Amino acid sequence: MLIEVLKSKIHRVTVTEANLNYIGSIAIDEDLMDAANIIENEKVQVVNVNNGERLDTYVIKGKRGSGAVCLNGAAARKVQVGDILLIMSYATLEFAEAKKFHPKIIFPDTKTNKLI
Repeated sequence: MLIEVLKSKIHRVTVTEANLNYIGSIAIDEDLMDAANIIENEKVQVVNVNNGERLDTYVIKGKRGSGAVCLNGAAARKVQVGDILLIMSYATLEFAEAKKFHPKIIFPDTKTNKLI
């Protein structure tokens, strides 16, 4: 049996930009991506703490060290600069493996989006 579990989570990061005129996705500072074990083009769920919106999209690399978190395309309508987000990715594992698996969760500084 396969089960879907939380693989990675960026807990409480601040939106730095919302760009409606882009094809789509979320750009995340590469330092945050590396720390959370999230890769480019990976599907993520984005939850907006400020308004309760939830959406799925894919990740593109933001400038390393910039603290950038930018929602692009239609997703830009779901956020405002300054909103706080939770960004999560999931993995499908065998049940026995899933019981032993520990997700990578990071807690950046919400003022700078830098790792603490």
